Order: sequence, then structure tokens, then C-alpha cells
Amino acid sequence: MISVSEAKAIIRSSCSPAAPVPMALPQAAGLVLGADLLATTSIPAFDQSSMDGYAFNWQQYQEGNALNVQGEAAAGIITRVQLKPQQAIRIFTGAALPEGADTVVMQEKVTVEDGRLIVQDAAMSRGQHVRPKGSEIQAGALALSKGSLLTPPAIGFLAGIGITTVMVLPPPRVSILITGNELQQPGFPLNYGQVYESNSFALTVAIQRLSITDISIFHVPDDPEQLTQSLEGALPNSELVLLTGGVSVGDHDHVVKATERCGVSRLFHRVSQRPGKPLYFGMKGTQMVFGLPGNPSSVLTCFYEYVLTALEQYMGRRGILPVRRVKLGNAYPKTVPLTQFLKGHLDNETVIALDAQESYRLSSFARANCLIYLDEGIRDYQPGDLVEIHILS
Repeated sequence: MISVSEAKAIIRSSCSPAAPVPMALPQAAGLVLGADLLATTSIPAFDQSSMDGYAFNWQQYQEGNALNVQGEAAAGIITRVQLKPQQAIRIFTGAALPEGADTVVMQEKVTVEDGRLIVQDAAMSRGQHVRPKGSEIQAGALALSKGSLLTPPAIGFLAGIGITTVMVLPPPRVSILITGNELQQPGFPLNYGQVYESNSFALTVAIQRLSITDISIFHVPDDPEQLTQSLEGALPNSELVLLTGGVSVGDHDHVVKATERCGVSRLFHRVSQRPGKPLYFGMKGTQMVFGLPGNPSSVLTCFYEYVLTALEQYMGRRGILPVRRVKLGNAYPKTVPLTQFLKGHLDNETVIALDAQESYRLSSFARANCLIYLDEGIRDYQPGDLVEIHILS
């Protein structure tokens, strides 16, 4: 049995980033850039008005020349407009400045009498309300660097500078093998001895939030041959395989032997923690295989603490599970000399360890917004003690 830190170190050293692939911009949201991205053109591509108003030449205005309003310039007009001497042109937000104009006065600050522009803005300055060419980005400049997360604003920025395709670290294909003869699908009546299966639902949603969409679910009975066949079928089509249940050492726990039969190299089995002590991790080439305990709270805890660690490496993401140190709001005496992950609720700078911490119970997880990390070497935690928490998204 190894420590939590040892287990995470093994995962980080074993999982490599995926090779970058080209992807259409709308499909790349939530992924990480695999190469620096340069702007192909200056944006805006022309001096642009940021207001509805009037465009004119500042020097002519300063010389006291009367400015006569002649014509207009609207957004999207592709014909170049030339500003003539002593002229102002009616202009609208987003329109290209007429050639020869360098300043815009907003329409609320002027009056027009007999075609003559009268400015009523004492604070006006040269270049006012003009977005200079290339003020968003210059052609050839670095738009986003390798390793950047493609958030909604990043997607919008790239679309706004004309990018349609990006190189990204692709999401893995994921297979989830749910084992357990006692499991029944929601929507069907429970027979004696059955429980409703929830792990596939929780894992699927957690994985989809990472912009991973290629997820296959398999329900497998507690039979060594069928489990081996299911794993053999899943491995060629997956970069990540998650098995739930059957990972301990009981007579009906067949996961570890199935992985051995399928050529998966075991890197660790059993971690000094609660919940999730029987956790398994192995690799077959570059394929990642996790054996998660079957209890729902153990499954999610191990997913957040370990599977996310692997996905951070593979997808090039960092800080999926933010870490903070805050004060504990209630006492928690540990009964075992193991690292513990408690479901907690963070309110401002204080975290409360919730009730219903047993590994089969999800009610506390449904109310939790963080996991509280309790160190293996500390047995008694009191209110006010500083503890490490992992923020759940």
C-alpha cells in the first residue's frame, strides 16, 4: 500500500500529453492549445469608430475652420470614403474612419445647424472615440500561446481575429465498465438485494464537464471471463478506461486479474486513504486504466483526486481541482491512521465537514463544494485548524 502523494506522483510520471491535432474552433472549447497561435491579420483592419457621431480632422478643427457635414459612413460599407477639407462625416459605431479623419465626436456632444457641425465637448481630444488599426492585435503577433485553455472568451477572441482551426491536445476516448450483479438501472423496480446504479451517471457528467464527449458505458456482470472480454473490447478504442467495483480482494472481485490478462501493467493497487483504499492504476502502452472501488462516494473521490490528475497530464490542463488552505469549522477526530478525504462545504474562509461521510452515501457529496484533505499523520482535527481543501467544480 502506497501513500496518496506517491500514487499521484506515479500517475504524473506515467501519463504523457496527447499529440496535438487540428480541430475546428467551435469544437475546441475547453481544450488546450498545442502550439502558439499567431494573428494572420491586424484587427481591426482599419481605423474604426467606437461611437455614433461625427468624424473629422482634428487639425482642421483646431484651426477654427467651420466643419460642414457631408455624407455618412456606416459599419460594413466596403467603399472607401474620402474626407474633404473642412468636412465632417456622419459616422456610426464600427464604421471605418474616412481617409483624412482622425477624431470622432459623439452625437450627444454636437448640434448641426444648416449643415454646419457645432461641437459642444470641451474635453474633446485628438483621436477620441477611434479604435486604431491593429489595436486588438497586429498581424504576426502572438494571439494565444501554447498551453492556453480555450475558454469561451478565448474562443470568441480567436473567432474575432478570423481563426477557424486550432491545434489542440485532444480529449481522450473514455470507456467506463460498471461491474456488479447487484446493480439495477434507475427507472426499473428493485428486486431484493439490488441497488440502483449511479456511478455511470456521475462519472459521465464529471467527464463531460472537461469537454470530453466520446464516452462509452458497459455494464458487466461479476464474471471473470465476461469482464476480461469487455476490457479487451474497450482497450483498443480508449485512451482512458475506468472500471468501477470488483477492485478489492474478495471472491467476486475480478478487476485486477482481468487487467493482467489484458496486458495492463499494474503501477499501484491500494492507497493509504479513506475512502477508496483499493484504488488500482495501470498502463497499457499509453492507455490509462483505473480500477475504482464500487461505492459511489469512493468512485467520485478517486475520480477527482486521481483520474483528474491523469487527465491534467493527458490534456495539458492544470489546476482542474484548485487547492486552498482554510480554517476547519468543526472538530473531526480520525479513527484510522489513513489520509482521509471528507466531503465539505466551504463558506467564505471556513469549511465544514459534512455528515454522511460513509463511502456508500452520496447525499453529502450532493451538498459538498469541496473535499477536505486530512493528513495521514494527524489523528485529531479541531475547529480553527488550517486544512487543505480541493475545490469541486
